[in-house]
Amino acid sequence: MIVISDAALQHMRELIAKNGDDSVKGIRIAVMAGGCSGLSYNLDFESEPELDDNVFGGNPPVYVDDASLGLIDGLSLDYIGGLNGKGLVFNNPKSVDTCGCGTSFSVQR
Repeated sequence: MIVISDAALQHMRELIAKNGDDSVKGIRIAVMAGGCSGLSYNLDFESEPELDDNVFGGNPPVYVDDASLGLIDGLSLDYIGGLNGKGLVFNNPKSVDTCGCGTSFSVQR
C-alpha cells in the first residue's frame, strides 16, 4: 500500500500538465539501484499501467511494479512547497538508511 497526500497528487497533476503530452495519464514510481545509499526513487510519466503494475492514488494514478513495491510498501508520499520546500517527500518505512539529501536509501534484506 502506498499513501499519497492531496498535496503530492496536486503537484503531480501540475507536472503532467506542464509536460504537455496528452497521452500521459499517470506517474510511475520505481526503485533503481544507485545513489549514495544503494537505491533511489525514479519517477516517470506513463500513459497507462503495465499488466503487473499496482495502481495507487486516483488523479493521477501512480503505478508501481511488484519488485519496487516490495521495497517501498507502506510508503507515504507528500509534497512540501514554499520558499524552503523540498518538493516530493518520500517517507519509506522500509528504509533503514538514507543519504544526506534524502533521494537514496537502503533497506535491510
